[in-house]
Amino acid sequence: MVKTKRVGYAVVGLGAISQRAVLPAFRHSKKAELVAVVSGDLKKAKRLAARFDASASYPYDDFDMCLANPDVDAVFIATDNGTHARFSIKAAEAGRHVLCEKPMATTVNECRQMIQACRENRVRMMIAYRKYFDPASLALKKLMTSGKLGRIRLIHSAFTIFLPPGKSVPAWHLDPVASGGGSLMDLGVYCVNTIRWLTGKEPKEAAAYSWATDPTRFSGVEESISFQLKFPEDLLVQASASFGAAQANFLKVFGEKGWASLDPAFAYDEERHLLGKIGGRWFEKRFKIMDEFALELDAFADCIQRKRDPEPDGREGLHDVIAMQAIYRAAREGRWVPIKFSAQNP
Repeated sequence: MVKTKRVGYAVVGLGAISQRAVLPAFRHSKKAELVAVVSGDLKKAKRLAARFDASASYPYDDFDMCLANPDVDAVFIATDNGTHARFSIKAAEAGRHVLCEKPMATTVNECRQMIQACRENRVRMMIAYRKYFDPASLALKKLMTSGKLGRIRLIHSAFTIFLPPGKSVPAWHLDPVASGGGSLMDLGVYCVNTIRWLTGKEPKEAAAYSWATDPTRFSGVEESISFQLKFPEDLLVQASASFGAAQANFLKVFGEKGWASLDPAFAYDEERHLLGKIGGRWFEKRFKIMDEFALELDAFADCIQRKRDPEPDGREGLHDVIAMQAIYRAAREGRWVPIKFSAQNP
């Protein structure tokens, strides 16, 4: 039996999430190999290349050289949100497959440009939503689709972290150009995407309210936001995201026959607890911590090797950005805003 060659990745952007999760994940991967790293700081890139056994390191200015490296089959884009489109499009034009961190981009137009570039250059694109591969989230989805909860009526969710004042928080988080938004883009996107995936439905309308305890510090992006989404079949979603509360995240589903709760729902470094009640009987199951990033890397590598489209693809990322833009508009205008996934969407 011929052994399939591992897919060679270049990781672009070496911030906290790359150092804590993405780069270490290659050591647990079965189908992916770390080939190169790219950073705005070449010294940092060389240091992390040595630490995580990458054979090449490049500054952002030499990204073209990275893409010319024959060992690089795919790129993992983990830069600030505002540069996702630029790096993704360059990679696609060089014939490299694209795995891009969430949110896909800061605007709907950028998302469409990324999808078009990948399509024209016949490369595959996946958006880095770990929940599609997390056993606990998959168990919740199986429970919902089985019908055991009955018709789903309500879903509540939240994701919060505390960003303390001072220099410890990367400046791009508070920069509207680099981030595209605040807690919604960084945290609330998990609520939006995961609920869309779990239900298999698209939201029709959005309402929202955003606020800040420190309006000066959060003058460019929202600190906290609560929003509602109306889905088909009278399903209502209530969710919140915040940079002003201790880290917590959950997802709770209410059906006509029972309910289920996943807590934590979105963190990658905590044991998960799925519990609920169906027909008056309690159930619960615990899921041990596992390397979701390695699962993600392998899933995309498998798509590349087998020449099949990944899930979640660029369309999923695009639809999340469309939904979030409607949420922002609803917060600005103080009214329900329709969410339009037009016929032009890929």
